[in-house]
Amino acid sequence: MIVGGSPQKKSSLFGTRQSPVLSSPTQQGKPTCSSGRSRRCCRGFNDCMSMGSIVSTSQQHQHQHQHQDHHHQSTSKLEQQVEELKGEVQKQKELRIIYRKRMERSQDYLRYCLQIAQENGLLELMTSTKEHQHQHQCLLSSANNFSVEASPLLQTPLYRHSDQTPLHQHYVHQTPLHQYPCQTTMNLQSDLAVTFNQAKLNGWLIDPSEIELQEKIGQGSTADIHRAIWRGFDVAVKCIYPDFFESNENGVSFFAQEVDTLSRQRHRFVLQLMGACLDPPNHGWVVTEFLSMTLKEWLHGPGRNRRKERTVPLPPLEERLAKALEITQAMQYLHEQKPKVIHRDLKPSNIFLDDNKHVRVADFGHARFLTDEERALTGETGTYVYMAPEVIRCEPYNEKCDVYSFGIILNELITGNHPYIETDYGPTKIAMEVGEGKLRPALPVDDGEVIIVRELIELICLSWDEDASVRPSFSSITDCLRNLTQKELQETT
Repeated sequence: MIVGGSPQKKSSLFGTRQSPVLSSPTQQGKPTCSSGRSRRCCRGFNDCMSMGSIVSTSQQHQHQHQHQDHHHQSTSKLEQQVEELKGEVQKQKELRIIYRKRMERSQDYLRYCLQIAQENGLLELMTSTKEHQHQHQCLLSSANNFSVEASPLLQTPLYRHSDQTPLHQHYVHQTPLHQYPCQTTMNLQSDLAVTFNQAKLNGWLIDPSEIELQEKIGQGSTADIHRAIWRGFDVAVKCIYPDFFESNENGVSFFAQEVDTLSRQRHRFVLQLMGACLDPPNHGWVVTEFLSMTLKEWLHGPGRNRRKERTVPLPPLEERLAKALEITQAMQYLHEQKPKVIHRDLKPSNIFLDDNKHVRVADFGHARFLTDEERALTGETGTYVYMAPEVIRCEPYNEKCDVYSFGIILNELITGNHPYIETDYGPTKIAMEVGEGKLRPALPVDDGEVIIVRELIELICLSWDEDASVRPSFSSITDCLRNLTQKELQETT
């Protein structure tokens, strides 16, 4: 039967199926063509995979580097911002300490004043006077519904010598009188009225229409300085800002005092007043001789920035001593007046030089008259760098505060350096350290080559001594500098 065929056939049909490679003895150990191609494909695929892994790894490294760079930049910016914030916090801490100490000193001084007032019965007198003024104001406001403008105190006219025109119409007509208390308005009128009459009597009252303003040559906290022409003559005009009068109830009084102070001066080293326009708030002008250079510009060169490097050659010591001597002569003249004049803002930018390089002490906007025994208490009057420690501490002071300022200026003239330029302190930090008696500018170097340097250092240290009573008078300083100048001349010749 076909089913029972030969065993070989059965074996070939139903036997166990073997791998083609093993079933052929002639092909053992010799790969077939298809097997070689598959291996080559595998190797190519593996190569591609390995290349892909290399490329992906390099990209990951690049991304990591970029991320690290970005993170580093962000960290640097944050660190810079943190440092700036730390500096600002430190500055605020210093300011807080200064203001706290000033408040404590002011409180102590006010307690002392209150105690003196109580012991002398002044407190009761002040209280009774205030009650009387309040009753008087109530009567004025209730009688016939009169307004403040209709008060008899304000309706009393002040007349000029030449006519019967009320004086207040000439210089306060643009400022409504109801903006000020009655007593204050009368004081302001009387201050400027006296100056107005003196100006007209002595011929230095100037009409604003006579002045031809030109370019602005300077700027301060309360005024602009213009070059101008007045009657064909070059002059400098200090134009007080109108808002100074409008925002400051004592502005008119301060302006009248500055003009009055300048009008009294007759000294070759004090700025000469040409006249004034006494019509605030729009024409509160002080007209002086025109001088184009300040001591600061002469010593340090033009520009307002404080630099450690010099931009102009340092003038000879002989010339610098001559400037210091002229300043002391001007200040001696001011302090020996009756009453004495305290400048209170003496600094190189407020000292001018004429064409022959002689000094002119200027800017009496902060000046004050004091009797021999009187002491002022106004606080923070002047510029921090040149301000005396007792003024910084808001303590009573006298004319010796000008001597301190001159000591800083004298050291600046001798060294040729800006005060405190050797430090990185700002004005607030300087004020705090000076007020505590811990800081003064770097002194000149005594190398023994110039004999008078040692004597100058002694004079500087005396002038800026913490104890105001130790500071010499300008009369003594003038004599000392005159002798030192003569010694310097003898050495050079």
